[in-house]
Amino acid sequence: MRSKTKSKNSLRIALPATSANLGPAFDAAALAMDFYIKIQTQESERFSIEATGRDQEICGNIQNHLILATYREVLKASGKEITPLALQIDNDIPIGKGCGSSAAARLAGIALAVHFGRLRWNDAKIVGEASLREHHPDNASACWMGGLTVARMSSEAEAQVARVRPKGKWPLLLAVPEHTLSTEAARRVLPAQYSRADAIVNVQNSMLLLAAFIQGRPDLLAAALEDRIHQPYRAASCPLLPALQELKPDTGVLGAVLSGAGPSVLMFLHPRASVQKIRRQVATRLAANGLVAELLPTTISLRGAKF
Repeated sequence: MRSKTKSKNSLRIALPATSANLGPAFDAAALAMDFYIKIQTQESERFSIEATGRDQEICGNIQNHLILATYREVLKASGKEITPLALQIDNDIPIGKGCGSSAAARLAGIALAVHFGRLRWNDAKIVGEASLREHHPDNASACWMGGLTVARMSSEAEAQVARVRPKGKWPLLLAVPEHTLSTEAARRVLPAQYSRADAIVNVQNSMLLLAAFIQGRPDLLAAALEDRIHQPYRAASCPLLPALQELKPDTGVLGAVLSGAGPSVLMFLHPRASVQKIRRQVATRLAANGLVAELLPTTISLRGAKF
């Protein structure tokens, strides 16, 4: 694991929010966004948490805490002693809203276990462990490695990941509603089978989407973001999506997709457009549809886990 910490008895780590699926690249691709959960921890006589930032009640609730549960489980499975830790958490990632909060928490727990348990795990093992717990590798790979990632599980314990540094500027606007939506609930609405035509369209569009990032071609997004595998079935639970998909490219919004399983929506913006102007237009569109969301300008984070 890439660690620059000076002390074996403490660790600082920051992990970015992520947006997975990106329209047609269902369970295969994700990108890291430029806001984080930051964790400072050190060995202690007992487990404790101090939380600031978003969702303080969840982040500070030591019972059934995802970071600590993952930390304990990894150490126990590795036959290592479980050392109590004191955590200070400063969180900017919306929890339960399709922004990769669970992947970041699981990776944080794994990173703590690797550090304090003196485990010799490489990046593939760390991402693989998180992916097994997430049941898909997209969020975990983007969170750990940054940029845009395409990932698949290569075995029970490791993930194969290709990291792409998108060419050019890719300004983003994230619309975050008040309500949450669990990934499990979002998956239950998906059909068991798809038509050949829908599968082909998604393969074509996901390949075109990857080419757009590699070549710096935002003009391809309007077509490349079309999805027929998950978004049409999740739209009823994610009303922001159909409202924001109505925005035309001349508004500066090149395309809108569910962020992960939703309910948040990620918008790709024209690189030369005014983000604040677009933000006002989006707010007006939402109000006209009786919808409310927090609008967060961001960018693709080229760095993943920061130590």
